[in-house]
Amino acid sequence: MNFKIIHIGILIKELVQEREIELYRICNFMKCTEQEISEMYNMENMSTDVLLRWSKLLEYDFFRLYSQHLILYAPVRNTSYKKFHENIPSSLPQFRKNVYTKEVIDYILNKIKTGEMKKTEIIERYNIPKTTLYKWISKYKNLDK
Repeated sequence: MNFKIIHIGILIKELVQEREIELYRICNFMKCTEQEISEMYNMENMSTDVLLRWSKLLEYDFFRLYSQHLILYAPVRNTSYKKFHENIPSSLPQFRKNVYTKEVIDYILNKIKTGEMKKTEIIERYNIPKTTLYKWISKYKNLDK
């Protein structure tokens, strides 16, 4: 899975086909016409409320695709900006841990295995804790064989 380019409509259509969900059921759940469903399959982006409905219908967290994109491709944080804003409380929930899918772990471990990136580069670029990276390396080292 390429997390850099996310065409959500195509991904939804693929999952609908995999799960063999009938169009009339989709229309009833989404409260829209067949034409509108076809248009959604062509959408690169869609509103969060519509995406939430698709996630519920297909029992798949489509939002996690965007979270993985942020983990892999968000720019490195400016440490002075972070220190300044750490003390300002936010009304939004604060999440302590990142959620890494097997695909992301494989991607990162492959970067190390191929020599494309060093461990320190991965820790800095993707903001993965050192202990987490080393746990992945020890846990998945035997699975390559």
